[in-house]
Amino acid sequence: MADLTLASADVGATPKMPMSAEPARTILALDLGTTTGWAIRGFDGLITSGTVSFKPGRYDGCGMRYLRFTNWLTEIDRLSGPIEAIYFEEVRRHAGTDAAHVFGGLLAVLTSWGELRGVPYQGVPVGTIKRHATGHGNANKQAMIDAARKRGFSPADDNEADAIAILLWAIETQGGLA
Repeated sequence: MADLTLASADVGATPKMPMSAEPARTILALDLGTTTGWAIRGFDGLITSGTVSFKPGRYDGCGMRYLRFTNWLTEIDRLSGPIEAIYFEEVRRHAGTDAAHVFGGLLAVLTSWGELRGVPYQGVPVGTIKRHATGHGNANKQAMIDAARKRGFSPADDNEADAIAILLWAIETQGGLA
């Protein structure tokens, strides 16, 4: 089941970050939503990004999107991990009730998945991500895509661009500890 969701992910550019003397930690960055943007830096320093859809099928029960997300996380961890840290876009306001419910459900799955495996996770405020990527805390979707392209990536959409920005923020600020 998880292989199908990975196969349907749109994989973006893979620029390599400068390597230090010690191996890089595997970091996963997520822009949670029905179409989830993701970016991961592997232990080798290679960054891969894409999107994956957790839209429920016509005959799916309410919990299937969350089971698919759990399976996807486990598969990413198996293929690229072990994941040592997870960063996600911490959204405080949603335009609609459905988006808020989906975000909350995916966040619950993500945090419980991390807790079960001892993987630390951290939410990053939207304004922090946008300011780091573009210099403006209220940048629009196109500005985020343009900022990712300027850094050598080819995001398919704003979800992937946001995930890339979160990952770059985590790497460049040591997750806010710099």
